[in-house]
Amino acid sequence: MTNNVSSKIKNISTLEYKEKEFEYWGPTPDEARKIMVNKSHGLRDKRHTLKDAVAKFIKDGINIGIGGFVNTRVPVAIIHEIIRHGAKDLTLSFQSNSICPELLAGAMILDPDRVSIKRVELAWWGYEIIGIAPMVRYLTTNGMIEMDDYTNYGMSARFKAAAMGIPFIPVRDHGGSDMELINRGKMIECPFSGKNVYLLPACHPDVGIVHTTAADMYGNARIFGAHCTCPEIAMAATYTIMTTEKVIPTENIRSYPNLTEIPYPAVDTVTEVPFGATPGASYGNYWFDMDHLKMFRSLCEDFRKTGNKEGLQKYYDEYIFSCQTFDETLEKIGYKALKDLKDLDGGQPIILT
Repeated sequence: MTNNVSSKIKNISTLEYKEKEFEYWGPTPDEARKIMVNKSHGLRDKRHTLKDAVAKFIKDGINIGIGGFVNTRVPVAIIHEIIRHGAKDLTLSFQSNSICPELLAGAMILDPDRVSIKRVELAWWGYEIIGIAPMVRYLTTNGMIEMDDYTNYGMSARFKAAAMGIPFIPVRDHGGSDMELINRGKMIECPFSGKNVYLLPACHPDVGIVHTTAADMYGNARIFGAHCTCPEIAMAATYTIMTTEKVIPTENIRSYPNLTEIPYPAVDTVTEVPFGATPGASYGNYWFDMDHLKMFRSLCEDFRKTGNKEGLQKYYDEYIFSCQTFDETLEKIGYKALKDLKDLDGGQPIILT
């Protein structure tokens, strides 16, 4: 994401960007800490419908932290519900993602009065092997969003800093490259070694959205395969909406407490949504739906090249707006396709008992 820097910083030069007075694109560390400390930490059943969870926590102008990594364990079911619910002037914060921000961007293209993105802080927005994300190219080329660009490690470190309750974190990367010019970090002299060290601001989303392998009704969650910065995002966010492949008994959680990657105090709602990351993959459950990812990307690319919204509109009408729940979306994908994805996973080992 370091190419074409000028197109990624909306209406401000690089120098002005670095000299602007710093502001957190979400709650400040003090504001986030106040909210987190004052929340109830008692054990309570946090199971909600996804519609109720989104209606309660997703508001205009907030920062949404998106879990998952590119096409892996991405919270697609939550994104669908956010699009149906509507939210404007959003800031999106994520390490690396593909279809989740693309879906929100497509919804913005179709109806900016329902969904709109104001700015994004990220490491990568694209599909890896399938290709770059057309929507991010369109939005940046046309100066429609402001972007704050970090390395993969740097963005993860920002969430880690927030999860630790500190306002910034020093890192070894970013320095000596264009990365110094396209994000809001600061190079300083280390007070101990006298050498240069780059400081990254903590990233506290207003709401984190994550999809996990399993969780109990309180929000204690297990993640198998890559963690994808989801624990850090959940711990950094002032509120967290979680979908999970399966809600399991708390007795199972207590049998192997070391398998809990996200603890219940960080979670505000839990919704069981099997295949909730589809068309992304979920280790131990199903593989990537490459055909669906390519199909959606091709619709976005067609719009980027031609400006014709017809294909995008048909996709959103069929898979999102005509559906009340993600289960209805899965019905449109079909049993055979889902079964094939499950078979492609190959039964990678997960522990639910």
